Amino acid sequence: MPDTRRSRARARPGDGALLRGEILAAATALLDEAGDESALTLRAVAARAGVTTPSVYLHFANKRELVDAVCLAVWEDLGRRMRDAGAGIEDPYQAMRRHGAAFVRFGLEHPVQYRLLMMRPRSGEEAEWSAADACLDWVGEAIRPCLEAGVLVGDPTRLALQMLAALHGLVALYLTRPDYPWPDDVETMADEVTRMAGLGSALAGRLRGPGPAPTTGAFTVAFDALADRLRRPDPAAGPDATA
Repeated sequence: MPDTRRSRARARPGDGALLRGEILAAATALLDEAGDESALTLRAVAARAGVTTPSVYLHFANKRELVDAVCLAVWEDLGRRMRDAGAGIEDPYQAMRRHGAAFVRFGLEHPVQYRLLMMRPRSGEEAEWSAADACLDWVGEAIRPCLEAGVLVGDPTRLALQMLAALHGLVALYLTRPDYPWPDDVETMADEVTRMAGLGSALAGRLRGPGPAPTTGAFTVAFDALADRLRRPDPAAGPDATA
């Protein structure tokens, strides 16, 4: 069988980090091409990177460790994207909308990594735990300004879980049910789901407690009145300042 490895200059002492980066880049390319981890063998990664299989073992003890490293290599980018999406937006609620859209966009741009880290039963792998925990932390960070401003009321962790459930549910459905009649504009869909979750949590936090649940008629009258007021935002708040 011919050697398919590309020629590669011999690494100099101290180039271990560079070689590790090349191995991760090769593994990421294979993972994206295959759409799952089936093609990600250490031998295949070595061939793609132009190194020997023992060179891969110097950095990754087994396939599981390599797969985790590939997934986590892009995961930190999720937190950065969410922060960047809301940067410069003073209104906490409008910033939260941008954070939610960034979450969905990231999941759809990295479907393999998202599935491996967020869409399979939790195992004992540290990567899966750290990725899921980081995900919840970033969503919590995104909604914290709304809590501080009084838009959201309630337990921060519970509210973060509610928002994460909405965002993750949308990403998971897009990835597993692409045949659904999805709108062409993913950004608008992501924004609508974030708004729905945010407004729902804001209302639920104020209704939680003793007393009877509101009737359908009460909801209808109150919502119509609220929607009418929210359609007339403060002009100084900018074009995004609608519910």
